[in-house]
Amino acid sequence: MASNEKSLEFLKSLCDSFGPSGFEREPAKITKDYVSQFTKDISCDKLGSVFFSKKGTKDSPVILVNGHMDEVGFIISSINKQGYLTFNPLGGWFDQVLLSQRVVVKTQKGNILGIIASKPPHLLSPGDRDKVISKERMFIDVGASNDKEAEKMGVRIGDAAIPDSSLSFMEKTVVKDNKEKGKTKLAIGKAFDDRIGVYIAAEALRELTSKNIKHPNTYVGAATTMEEVGARGARTTAYLVKPDVCITTEVDIAGDVPGIEVHEAPCRLGEGPSLCTYDSSMIPNQPLKELVIKVAKKNRIPLQLSSIARGGTDAGVVHLMHAGCPSIVLGVPTRHIHSHVGILNMKDVEDCIRLVIELTKVLDAKTVKGFTEI
Repeated sequence: MASNEKSLEFLKSLCDSFGPSGFEREPAKITKDYVSQFTKDISCDKLGSVFFSKKGTKDSPVILVNGHMDEVGFIISSINKQGYLTFNPLGGWFDQVLLSQRVVVKTQKGNILGIIASKPPHLLSPGDRDKVISKERMFIDVGASNDKEAEKMGVRIGDAAIPDSSLSFMEKTVVKDNKEKGKTKLAIGKAFDDRIGVYIAAEALRELTSKNIKHPNTYVGAATTMEEVGARGARTTAYLVKPDVCITTEVDIAGDVPGIEVHEAPCRLGEGPSLCTYDSSMIPNQPLKELVIKVAKKNRIPLQLSSIARGGTDAGVVHLMHAGCPSIVLGVPTRHIHSHVGILNMKDVEDCIRLVIELTKVLDAKTVKGFTEI
């Protein structure tokens, strides 16, 4: 399958939208409007997560395919007398990727632009110039000359900010073993973690509906909130949906970057989605893991196995809800996550959508029961 023009427009509007943790209304509305073309069964929880479902030939089991729609961002903590904004992170940021980056601050009067900055290196002592500047010593410059000007712009403590970065696509020639292997499309932009997961859940619904694909279960796609600050939306999502199986769709750390060893991050762009065999929040259900590998092989979908020593996903919460839920994480290898701009291969995204659909087709009551039988 290949994403069509309307799908890519949805992806662009989703990734470009303003939605750090706790401020997800814009991507939620975009997602709701898009999936309403394919189902009328749409609902929300009181934390802002969006659910969209399609019943198959059977009402159960319930298959949850969830991605989180929040992105890493910032929240304004003060306005100093000179009109500069201090900030706290929403989600995890590596201090070294922040300086000199453009941001968008959402205020009561609309969005304004700013720049993350610090004391100029020209004015630092030689000793300080060699040290990494921590985010606590940074500020956002919105062009104000004092606090009253910043307030006139509409800025208040508690306003949020995100990277000013828009989604673009680029085509490249694939070369393997010194031979050209055709073309592929790359996506470059912000918020792939985890608008890509939301996109996969929505596109799988579109395919199931538009092609009238039969599946022996109820498919529930979800766009969850506040994953980057503790998987909060996943808790309410699992409580309401009561899934029998959870397929969390995420990004994965691409290891084809200088300085990364294979054991640290084994996945590469363009070689298929990943199946996370371990992270610090969840060890996947083993029969479900084996089924994913089997289905991928049967349908000739490339699949990479990964393992992450630190970090977790929404699945870490969902798999513990109620009496427990067999869960897995499917990822799209992505370079430079949790920064102003990342890069991924759209073929990996499309292969992940295919894998979600093929799994949905075989997850009947007997198969799902077998995941937990002793």
